[in-house]
Amino acid sequence: MISERSILGKDRQVSEDDVLLSVSNLTLHFPTYRGVFRRHVGGIKAVDGVNLEFRRGRTLGLVGESGCGKTTTGRLIVRLYDPTGGRIVFDGNDITHLKGERLRRIRPSMQMIFQDPQASLNPRMTVASIIAEPLDEHGMLKGKQKEERIRDLLNSVGLNPKFASRYPHEFSGGQRQRIGIARALALNPDFIVCDEPIAALDVSIQAQVVNLLKDLQAQFSLTYLFISHDLSMVRHLCDDVAVMYLGKVVELAPRDLIYKDPLHPYTKALLSAVPVPDPRVERARQRIILTGDLPSPANPPSGCRFRARCPVAFDRCAAEQPAWRKVAGDRWVACHLAE
Repeated sequence: MISERSILGKDRQVSEDDVLLSVSNLTLHFPTYRGVFRRHVGGIKAVDGVNLEFRRGRTLGLVGESGCGKTTTGRLIVRLYDPTGGRIVFDGNDITHLKGERLRRIRPSMQMIFQDPQASLNPRMTVASIIAEPLDEHGMLKGKQKEERIRDLLNSVGLNPKFASRYPHEFSGGQRQRIGIARALALNPDFIVCDEPIAALDVSIQAQVVNLLKDLQAQFSLTYLFISHDLSMVRHLCDDVAVMYLGKVVELAPRDLIYKDPLHPYTKALLSAVPVPDPRVERARQRIILTGDLPSPANPPSGCRFRARCPVAFDRCAAEQPAWRKVAGDRWVACHLAE
């Protein structure tokens, strides 16, 4: 059982080369059935062979269009879903197939901030009850210690502790997300999945929440998986960026390399859609417009999954799936043209 001391604070020695969590060939296929007798006819390849590493105290951004498997990957990593293949190693321990009490013991170290604060907070519970729920569930802190912990968490996320007796509907969207962040911090985790935490918020307060996440990371030595569509926010917050397409990661590199010199055609297309604040540069730059629709994960194309929409695809792309390879430094890519 985790000690009370681990809830109140952890002594963490953070090193950039210290890998907190790694996933290798992570897979989740949902079976599909047809007919009166529910005959198994195939599967939806929601996540199909993902490889990622998370270094302590750093943020990995996961980007890609809707339906590519970003949220499913995040939920797999924190074991909200059971993977159908691959391996998840957290802090040196293989947690891929943990069940019951053994899985429950690692829950405090891995938490999640959900996309919609309106839907992720129980409307019948007060803020104090919502934040205290993880503490109660894991038998941590009681009485005055628990009340003090709730006050500290509300202060940490920029909310007045006097609001602890209020209900979620009495707060704005940004404030509700701060409550969700406080709940995720209650057990003092090492790793947090931020599943598009700013997508449901007004633009005027998105930067406030992102800056809060950065401040909390520095204060508590947190490691983040930041899932987002907003490439500008990813550039502001993340140290490394992984680009996902149809269940697979197609490029992974340090942030500056990704934004300065993308290698994969899909990464280039995503970055070309990001507006530039300089009007002259914006008028002169060339946009990459992808044609066609996103293929179905139940029946992905042969070879490279991006080939049906890729502007530079050639014969080999249809016949052979590109290998996930390290090309230079810390950069990984799955593209025949990047060899």
